[in-house]
Amino acid sequence: MNKLDVAFQLFDAYNMQDPRNFEWDGTNYPQEYFFAIKLHDWILKLDPAASEELLLASRSQHIGRWEIPRESYPEGREPYLKWRKDLAQHHATITGNLMKQAGYDTDSIERVSQIILKKRIKVDADVQTMENALCLVFLQYQYEDFRKKYGNEPDKMINILRKSLLKMDSHGHSFALGLNFTPQGLDLIKQAMNAE
Repeated sequence: MNKLDVAFQLFDAYNMQDPRNFEWDGTNYPQEYFFAIKLHDWILKLDPAASEELLLASRSQHIGRWEIPRESYPEGREPYLKWRKDLAQHHATITGNLMKQAGYDTDSIERVSQIILKKRIKVDADVQTMENALCLVFLQYQYEDFRKKYGNEPDKMINILRKSLLKMDSHGHSFALGLNFTPQGLDLIKQAMNAE
């Protein structure tokens, strides 16, 4: 087995420990394991020639996410941003340790960390591809449930969508519009795109 396969096995085994479940097509999965696999799939669709570092980051972008729950921080925007920053560093640290175990060198670990921490988005092509893929995973697997939850607040939903869509580029948008949405879901996405 090569280093990449070893790292994937280590990442997957870690994410399979997620106590939270995600149901898709009648099957339950450890939540972070499911999303890591789907994120990896999207990276390959967006960039069939993706670098090894981008592939590694895709399979570990949110590794161990359940270990630092949002509820462990106070309410409010500032604590929320602190939680997001601490969580990203947590993902990068776990990933780096597992990559070292798989035999990767410091330069590779640092590069994967840059992608996970989303440094230089809109400038670094790999980071932009990751952002596109993250948004597409949300739109494909979580958006419709999210929309139902905020069904009585369309303006709030449009604002959330707008923020996600702004992080994407035209390449990502073209894939987003090809997803299978309900008519109501697609209408909100189009409104969010026009609000840009």
